[in-house]
Amino acid sequence: MKLYAINHSYFKLDGGAMYGVVPKSLWNKLNPADENNLCNWALRSLLIQDDDKLILIDTGMGFKQDEKFFGHYGMSETIELDTELQRLGFTRNDITDVFHTHLHFDHCGGSIERVNNQLVPYFPNATYWSNPIHWDWAIHPNDREKASFLKENILPIQESGQLKMIDAPTNEFTPDGLLEKVSFTNKISIRFVNGHTKSMMLPQINYNGKSIVYMADLLPSASHIPLPYIMGYDMFPLTTLKEKKSFLQEAAEQGYILFFEHDPSIECCTVHQTEKGIRMHQVLRLADL
Repeated sequence: MKLYAINHSYFKLDGGAMYGVVPKSLWNKLNPADENNLCNWALRSLLIQDDDKLILIDTGMGFKQDEKFFGHYGMSETIELDTELQRLGFTRNDITDVFHTHLHFDHCGGSIERVNNQLVPYFPNATYWSNPIHWDWAIHPNDREKASFLKENILPIQESGQLKMIDAPTNEFTPDGLLEKVSFTNKISIRFVNGHTKSMMLPQINYNGKSIVYMADLLPSASHIPLPYIMGYDMFPLTTLKEKKSFLQEAAEQGYILFFEHDPSIECCTVHQTEKGIRMHQVLRLADL
């Protein structure tokens, strides 16, 4: 197995929205805002090469929206997925599986492209993965979250015939904390969390004797590790709080490596227990492993 981080772009989001109830005087030290209160964030996917599989976890925003749409997010240093794949010795045709942690536009927009005014899969040979609970949540969105679920990112996946579903648990917690993992491959398992959005999936990868967890939006960045640092975008923040607390305790005890999708500078880290609670320990890159 080989793992590759793919950095698509950087974009901007409101710092207050990203840090919720935490005062700006605290979070601004971690990710300084510009004059419009916007902080810089990464769009970072994970590519997994394993035997005959080439699995891409999340696909960024893509390029099919108009200039006005992208103008809201201050995109910079944007690189086509094709370019990044070619740098690694692959093409889009080589991707066997596209795994969506969830279907917010900054996580799945690159899955679909516009060709001759038709919306088609960017990866023609891939199976696209979601789960039935989240899929239903995304195609029948609530009024608060619907701006994050863009039908042009989602419905063409189903229409292509390339969509498959992973069975999702209907309950949120076991007596011991987070739900038990569901197997995806013999080296990848899936954890389900429900605070940010319904039935978001976190892949956990067994790699060179280490366990790497793709954090998606449970922990969008290393600066979100302290428990109160919960996004204003989360649908169920108290559920996120419970999920974070349970997961971080497990991660500290088991030595998990956390892979961040949105941290502008930190790709991975481990965590440990301190007198202030669980905090970042060692900063890593996949190349270090």
